[in-house]
Amino acid sequence: MATKENKAVETTEMSVEEKIKVLYELQQVDSKIDEIRTLRGELPLEVQDLEDNIAGLETRISNLNTEVVELNQQVANKNLEIKNAQGLIAKYTEQQKNVRNNREYDSLSKEIEYQTLEIELCEKKIKEFSHQANDKKLLIEQAELQLNDSRSDLQVKKGELDSIVTDTQKEEEELLKKSEAFQEITEPRLLQAYKRIRANARNGLAVVVVNRDACGGCFNKIPPQRQLDIKMRKKIIVCEYCGRILVDKGLTEGSKE
Repeated sequence: MATKENKAVETTEMSVEEKIKVLYELQQVDSKIDEIRTLRGELPLEVQDLEDNIAGLETRISNLNTEVVELNQQVANKNLEIKNAQGLIAKYTEQQKNVRNNREYDSLSKEIEYQTLEIELCEKKIKEFSHQANDKKLLIEQAELQLNDSRSDLQVKKGELDSIVTDTQKEEEELLKKSEAFQEITEPRLLQAYKRIRANARNGLAVVVVNRDACGGCFNKIPPQRQLDIKMRKKIIVCEYCGRILVDKGLTEGSKE
C-alpha cells in the first residue's frame, strides 16, 4: 500500500500536462456529483417545508381545540351561574311573601332585579362564547383540510425523494470514490486552489474549457498568446477575470477517448 510520502513523490513527478488532466477529470467527476445532488436538491427542502407546515398545523389544531374546550367550559360556567341566579330569584320571590315592611320588600326586589340582570349578562356571554367556539371549529375544519392535503403532498414528495436517492445513491458513491482517488494524486497546493475556486464559483466549476476564444466560466475573451500558452500545457493558467483554471479543447477530447 502506497504511503502519503510515496504519493507525494508520485504527484511531484507528474508533468504539468498530467496535473492539468487530473484536475480536469476531477472537475468532471465532481460536476456529475453536483448534478445528482441538484436533481434531488429541491426535494429535501420541499419535504422539510411540508414537515414543518404539518407540525405547525397540528400545533394550531391542538391550540384551537384547547380554546374550544375552554369556551365550552365558560358556557357551562355561565349556565351554572344562570341556574344559581334563578334559584336566588325563586328564593327572594318566596321571601317577599313574608316581609314585614316595604323596605324589606324593596330590598328583595332589588336583589331579584340584580339576579335578573346577571342572567341576561350570562346569556349574552353564552352567545359570545358559543359564537367564538363555532368560529374556531370552522378554523379547525379548514386547518384539518390543509393538514390532510399537506400529508398527501408529503407522502408524494417523500416517495419521489426516496426513488431518486435509490436510483442515484450507488452512482454517487462510485463517483465520490473516483473523486477521492483523483484528489489523492493531485498536488496539495493545486487541490487547495481547486477547492477554493470551486467553493466560490456559482456553478461549482473550477476547471473550464476555452471555447470560442473565451473562458468557459465567465465567457470573457482570452488573448491569443494566452490561448497558445494554455495549449502548450507547460504551466497552470487561470482566467484573469474569474480565476478559474483554463484547459484547451484538445486536452478534453483526449480525456474522453
